[in-house]
Amino acid sequence: MEKNLKQQKSKIIRIALFGPESTGKTTLAKQLAEYYKTEWVPEFARDYLQQKWEENQHVCDASDMMPIAYGQTALENEKLSAADRYLFCDTNLMVTKVFSEIYYGFSEPELHEAALKHDYDLVFLTNIDVPWEKDDIRDKAEGRETVFSVFKQTLIDHNKPFITLSGNKEHRLQNAISIINELTIAKEKGFSSLDFVEIYKHGAVFGNILKQLEIFENGIAKSNLVSPAGLNNGILDLSKAAFEENAMFYDVEKSKFKLKKFVPASGAASRMFKFLTAFLNDFKIGEETINAYINRKKDTELPVFIVGMEKFPFFKATDTKLREIYPDFESLDRDYKNYYFVKLLLSSDYFDFSNKPKAVLPFHEYESHIANPIEEHLNECVHYATADEISNLHFTVSEAHQFLFENQCSFLKEKIENQSRTKINIQYSYQSKKTDSITVDLKNKLFRDKNDKIVFRPGGHGALIENLNNLEADIIFIKNIDNVIQNHIEETTLYKKALAGILIKVQQKIFGYLNQIEQQKIKEEDIEEIVSFLKEKLNTEISNDFNKFTSENKILKLKELLDKPIRVCGMVKNEGEPGGGPFWVMNDKGVTSLQIVETSQVDLTNKKQAEIFAKATHFNPVDLVCAIKNYKNEKFDLQKFVDQKTGFIAEKSVDGKIVRNYELPGLWNGSMAGWLTIFAAVPLITFNPVKTVNDLLKPAHQPQ
Repeated sequence: MEKNLKQQKSKIIRIALFGPESTGKTTLAKQLAEYYKTEWVPEFARDYLQQKWEENQHVCDASDMMPIAYGQTALENEKLSAADRYLFCDTNLMVTKVFSEIYYGFSEPELHEAALKHDYDLVFLTNIDVPWEKDDIRDKAEGRETVFSVFKQTLIDHNKPFITLSGNKEHRLQNAISIINELTIAKEKGFSSLDFVEIYKHGAVFGNILKQLEIFENGIAKSNLVSPAGLNNGILDLSKAAFEENAMFYDVEKSKFKLKKFVPASGAASRMFKFLTAFLNDFKIGEETINAYINRKKDTELPVFIVGMEKFPFFKATDTKLREIYPDFESLDRDYKNYYFVKLLLSSDYFDFSNKPKAVLPFHEYESHIANPIEEHLNECVHYATADEISNLHFTVSEAHQFLFENQCSFLKEKIENQSRTKINIQYSYQSKKTDSITVDLKNKLFRDKNDKIVFRPGGHGALIENLNNLEADIIFIKNIDNVIQNHIEETTLYKKALAGILIKVQQKIFGYLNQIEQQKIKEEDIEEIVSFLKEKLNTEISNDFNKFTSENKILKLKELLDKPIRVCGMVKNEGEPGGGPFWVMNDKGVTSLQIVETSQVDLTNKKQAEIFAKATHFNPVDLVCAIKNYKNEKFDLQKFVDQKTGFIAEKSVDGKIVRNYELPGLWNGSMAGWLTIFAAVPLITFNPVKTVNDLLKPAHQPQ
């Protein structure tokens, strides 16, 4: 036997099966070779040791390791020359090295070096979740967990690209095929095996990564604004009496529906305290005054914070803690007092507000207690999202913060249940990692951190359309976590119920038409009525050639236009808040519809588009009521109604460098682009977001 451990180089994609004995490596190697019509490399040690056993009943010992290594290398090189595109290796020298170290306490230097040098485009680590099968040359079933952990750690220690395969042989085969097909595309696109594995283990869908790279390269088309939506031009202008009537209608009908409130709440409060973080990073206590810093940085937010400090709901707790830490606090200079106040507020050793979710921060000071947004949303929920004394609330949270939410909710839930005599069911979900975006530099090249790892960022709130899609509910109220108000719960309740009442009325009408169509009871005059309803009540454009259709095709078209999820959105007067608003928008097929459009979706360098955008009279406060089931009481697949062309490219800073990442079409923007849409003007009192900590000084967040 030639004593050669050199692995022949090739452009063939090499896949190694790696793992303890009796974990299905041979079975899978054969299956994959058959599927891809190519070669597989058997385990040389099996025939070698079987022959040794049959000849003199001898078992494997340390002296066999090198002959096995030479034989395995020769066999792999031989099969490589006959392989077509792929080569599947039942084992490799790394397996021989690990077994040598496990059983004999060492591996020969030549074997160790060769095992590390042998390259594979991917290693499948075969899990021990399959039964152990005895044969002449296998050792024993005991200790498989320990052996498996050694195999896994070896791959980690030597930075080998590996993916663990688990499950029965059918599941493993299908999973392996899917992974190999994606790996092949990745290699063609210039990704390394380690990049591919990193993407896979993050949970991101590789096909989405490729689409993101195309978007970075080609950009995203801007929205084509036709005109702003205005009162009685896309936005319902209802009287107080009309709102009250719709709210009463909702109260009569609500017991027929499963209601739920959906609150996106996964983000940390870092932006809320951004100007304070900048102050701590740049201000040198003792070297300049705070006034000098304010003038130097032209900071307009810090003086507001300092002047209003005693009005914040967290002032007393912070002030008390300061006096515990600094016994001489009262004698300190005012600049020192203010500096230490901010430092304590953001310090990870104390309050750590900028790293916590907004949901758990103190927002409102009442006579008896301090309330956070969780409490305010629970209180709102029992007021308008309750039927038959049951209320359902769903928070989207980050995995890292769920325990914090559960702790807060446990106490607050019981408190509000007792006050309202309503049972509250609380659910949580995470934003799926498969919707995350890779990050690129300004030349659209994959960005890596200081550890040479790919940087992923969340895909924006548009990713939550999947969370919404998974909810079991008929009517869903959507409201952001920071849009809560102190007192005035009656007014908030009125307008939320009214929006739901509008939705139910419209849904009943739509379902009536769709049932008529289903039962083939549509007459010519009915077609005219439905067309009028679509235009006047649902702001839906009917194509010019509709009248040329046959009656049968007209009915099919009307069914297509009616059979969609519905959203009724409150709109407030535009008072200069940053964000999106309601517009009439034309898509690339020439169809005009009502949409919520963000500033970043508009080409402000286009004079005409900029003028239209500037004329907006209303603003989107993220105040929605949705219906996500069809007339047969089946859930819509909400992914089918997303306009994939309306995502965003955002610029962020990572390690001090400007990077770009892709954000999915916004939850209430492109993700709902294909929904039936109704906008209704609601009072400003319903919109009180806390985007920066200074917003807590506004009247809506102060004691009455």
